[in-house]
Amino acid sequence: MPTHKIGVVVHGGDPLSRAGLVGILEQREDLVVLEDGAARADVAVAIEDRVGSGAVVRLRKLVISMDKRVVLVTDDLSESQVGMVLDAGVQSVVWRRQATGERLVRAVETAARGEGDVPSDLLTRLLARLRDVHRRTGVDLPAAAEPTPREVGVLRLVADGLDTKEIAGRLSYSERTVKGLLHDVMVRRQLRNRAHAVAFAVREGYI
Repeated sequence: MPTHKIGVVVHGGDPLSRAGLVGILEQREDLVVLEDGAARADVAVAIEDRVGSGAVVRLRKLVISMDKRVVLVTDDLSESQVGMVLDAGVQSVVWRRQATGERLVRAVETAARGEGDVPSDLLTRLLARLRDVHRRTGVDLPAAAEPTPREVGVLRLVADGLDTKEIAGRLSYSERTVKGLLHDVMVRRQLRNRAHAVAFAVREGYI
């Protein structure tokens, strides 16, 4: 039995979608679903059918109140919607069509650790968006800001889907070291989250 259950609160969605998602989460012994407005949860799961301006406002407020520990469940995101979701501070996204118990739990557990989790096809689109920005602006960042070999090693494992604990074990680092390496490269290159960092590393040919 887990020593600590992750408290999850579900926001939005029609009654059927909400009930289905809650039912999936309640099957896990390491999670506890809290009523909206109950004691502060560890993670919020937001269901948004369409991500428009109203949804972005709700997401931004939720991200602030939950200290970024938010999982967005939605059908799809256009290029402009991807930008709005990132600007709102959302770091974890699950497509509704892929919202199995295993996928949802992974996203919730990742968010609870303060980390991000996005679908691979969304990561590909983020990469394309970065390439487009680079092509239009022609701006290259200074060579001095290039990732170190240790940072590249961590980014490569992030791209493989490993979480902080798994990366630490694979590289024989402490979890604090892994977080520190990621933080340093993201600050230097002004990267928003792990998905953005991986997209940058792929675009620049580091991984």
